Amino acid sequence: MTTIARMQRANRGSHFRAYRLDSSDPALIDPFLGIDHAWMSAPTFPPHPHAGFSAVTYLFLDSETGIANRDSQGNRMLIQPGGLHWTAAGRGVIHEENPTVTDSTAHLLQIFVNLPRERQNATPFALSLDPQEVPVIERPGVRVRVPFGNFGGVQSPLTPPTEVTLLDISLEADSELELPLAAGQRALVMPIFGGAEIDGVSFGLDDLSVPILPATTEAATYKLVAKAGGTKVAVFIGEPLRQPVFSNGPMAFVSQENLLAATAAYQLGGFGRL
Repeated sequence: MTTIARMQRANRGSHFRAYRLDSSDPALIDPFLGIDHAWMSAPTFPPHPHAGFSAVTYLFLDSETGIANRDSQGNRMLIQPGGLHWTAAGRGVIHEENPTVTDSTAHLLQIFVNLPRERQNATPFALSLDPQEVPVIERPGVRVRVPFGNFGGVQSPLTPPTEVTLLDISLEADSELELPLAAGQRALVMPIFGGAEIDGVSFGLDDLSVPILPATTEAATYKLVAKAGGTKVAVFIGEPLRQPVFSNGPMAFVSQENLLAATAAYQLGGFGRL
């Protein structure tokens, strides 16, 4: 049965606004820990730590500016509109992202993906994908970008540490698209603009609703249909990790012991410096 989650408005000052999807029950959106659909037009967040999971930034093609990304591992990356950067934080990293042109608006997804327990204390690393490297599927009334994962017989060249898929889907009015899920996979269907219907369930930004398609023992196919005016949705697909989550916000591990150890390491400077 399809579950409906609700996004929350998560604005910070006058230069950052977002719709946020997270859950007090991590099992509901597993293997994802949270997702922000955001607009940022000036530096908002100071350098901050991450540990135990991956922080992924994807810029929509309509973003007015890129994002300058840097971390304490020495990685420096300019994320262009349509591109992405994946920070696998592992045992801990310091991270910062800012728009490259102040007062121009970056339109983005910030996606927090859990790491399998055996990867949570690994050395941090980063992956990136330029806009032209993202596979695109075009059909009448339908355009699908595949920043990571696979869909419709195409595979993103990115190889992330957690096997997940992101689909950036644009549908013209009344167009439809079949969305197949393999056995064991869950999907979160986030409205970016406009309204749509999936498997007979209506959703959209008007009520901040996000359908969650359940992981089942058999493969299933759902029909996504755009309403008047067309729609854009982001679909997040993955197989639940089904492991405990102990989090303090910027860090998340499978045990309280590991979380406390990472917090102590950060306080002692073990994550490095920017």
